[in-house]
Amino acid sequence: MSPPKQPRLPGEARRAKAARRNAAEEILGPEDASLLDIVDNLLNKGVVLNGDLTLALARVDLVYARLSLLLSAADRVLPGEQGDFIDRHHARRELRKRRRSRA
Repeated sequence: MSPPKQPRLPGEARRAKAARRNAAEEILGPEDASLLDIVDNLLNKGVVLNGDLTLALARVDLVYARLSLLLSAADRVLPGEQGDFIDRHHARRELRKRRRSRA
């Protein structure tokens, strides 16, 4: 028979709980994270989702597609792009005008 466990002191309980951090807490930090914080973190780091799609009829595979989706902030994927949306809009508009005038 094992000896009865002695109750932990409050400080020991807190340290034991801190030692058992899960993966989400390691990524997000110890403070409470809102949904906005989680989405911001995912977009800053980027996420790749992979999946397979099979359409079959009478157990005969008709269509097979392997899908990959990259979710990331645009400034991570296109670092050379201008940061200001209005500047980009005016630059595209001027480019379209020049192309029309050439044609």
